Amino acid sequence: MAGREDDSYAGRWIARLRGRVVAQGGTPEQARRAAQSRFKETPEVVFMPNPYPLVFPPILDSVREALPDGLSVYLVGGAVRDALLGRPIHDLDFVLGGDAIKVARRIADTLHADFYPLDTERDTGRVIATNADGTRMLMDFASFRGADPSTGSGQGLESDLTGRDFTLNAIALDLKDNSLHDPLNGAMDLKEKRLRQCSPNAMKEDPVRILRGVRLAANFGFHILPETRAAMKAAAGRLGKVSPERLRDELFRIFNGPQPATCLRALDLLGVLDQVLPELCLLKGVEQIPPHIHDVWEHTLSVLNHLEELLTALAPTYNPAAAEDLLNGLLVLRIGRYRQQIGETLSMHITADRSLRSLLFMAALYHDVAKPQSKKVDEAGQMHFWEHDQQGAEILEKRARALALSNDEIQRLAIIVRNHMRIHFHTNRLVRDSKPPSRRAIYRFFRDTGPAGVDVCILTLADLRATYEQTLPQETWAAALDIVRTLLEAWYEKKKEQVSPPILLDGNDIMRELALQPGPLIGKLLEAVREAQAVGEVSTREQAMEWARGRLKEDEDGKSVKRKT
Repeated sequence: MAGREDDSYAGRWIARLRGRVVAQGGTPEQARRAAQSRFKETPEVVFMPNPYPLVFPPILDSVREALPDGLSVYLVGGAVRDALLGRPIHDLDFVLGGDAIKVARRIADTLHADFYPLDTERDTGRVIATNADGTRMLMDFASFRGADPSTGSGQGLESDLTGRDFTLNAIALDLKDNSLHDPLNGAMDLKEKRLRQCSPNAMKEDPVRILRGVRLAANFGFHILPETRAAMKAAAGRLGKVSPERLRDELFRIFNGPQPATCLRALDLLGVLDQVLPELCLLKGVEQIPPHIHDVWEHTLSVLNHLEELLTALAPTYNPAAAEDLLNGLLVLRIGRYRQQIGETLSMHITADRSLRSLLFMAALYHDVAKPQSKKVDEAGQMHFWEHDQQGAEILEKRARALALSNDEIQRLAIIVRNHMRIHFHTNRLVRDSKPPSRRAIYRFFRDTGPAGVDVCILTLADLRATYEQTLPQETWAAALDIVRTLLEAWYEKKKEQVSPPILLDGNDIMRELALQPGPLIGKLLEAVREAQAVGEVSTREQAMEWARGRLKEDEDGKSVKRKT
């Protein structure tokens, strides 16, 4: 009977007097204080383990064995949270009473892993271990921070946990005995699916936690409690003081996770967008003509939703449920053969922390950002958004620089937005005139987009779905899929023939055999030769030189051509 009673306290600390449970808490101190407030006797305080052991990566046992004897070290944060939720664990964070960098170096030496000091002022070191499958495990070791709430001074585990962002991240595992320390009852918040800040000043102390909270709520399907939501909204104005790099990292974690559209809508309601991505606020209420059924802001969020849906349907592992919808069924039927290649492409990284998938969502978010300022109404009353794609690329470039993205990332984002209308034009032509894109059009598309052409293909389909929603004609969708399939086939299967034909001539060949001096004309002739190769008009070096000679004769009247003397 007592055993079954104790099971109800699984994962908690209990205080016993004469064999009877008289108090409980998330830490031994809490249980002891609760018992002594009612009884004068000293209780026995023990931890009640969970009936189902938590599962951690095997490397945790190696860390435990490598620790000095008698040293108290705690696993904290996301790893404990994910273990309680039965989710995969990717990184490990540890806290201890001091000498964290020294301990981290010892762990790295024992595990033959890489080490470097992460923050010497805060005594934080990082260990990077490579797993057998080639993946990496990041392990950070930090000293306790904050004042002990029981004494108001000093540092300790409880003060470290209560100084964190949300209660679901304020649970610690003692490596000595696998006991849990949960001073803020975060495990119950996990069970009840609620997101609660650790302290009333948590958002004010670090406003970037607002973005993190929205992301966590979306990732886990949690409800943000009203008090926490109010604190987020009150602290949103402080985001202007947060470093661009930290804002960028949280934004891209949102782009790379589930429900990015829901997250963006939540950030807007909390007043975050005006501080972080102010250009997007101008999209609200900007009307569009049919076939659009949303204003620009709602259309943008719908594009994010459809993009997520399309990528789920085209995931490397086929999911029949994702193709139950008629239009998604056609999607899988027409271009599902490229699911592996698309998955590999979007999982690539230009920089270590941001995948091409997350960049694609950033581009989708900004693809129509210039519509408010490019909106024009002609004499007939017809609404137009001329050059919104070109202007939008410029706006996105500026924002990407402000967020400290790399030059390669900025270039890729701009290419996607600058070219996001091209497939739409071909789709309309195919529906209207039954004319598919020519080989010349295919070559020029990838000449201008390069590897980002795959991103443009996927974004176009999401854009089309969001434009029409349930009114999308099947023939329009089928035409767009046919064009995307043709483009993906050229990129993945016929690259040497239609996208990047082998080099037959170089600039020296052109200058020598046509007696030309260096200048822009050389590049122009070489590009003309490559295009002729891509469309099947040139296949040998001799044909290439003859083609270049013919193009030279067509170049104006020859006065601009500088020949060697």
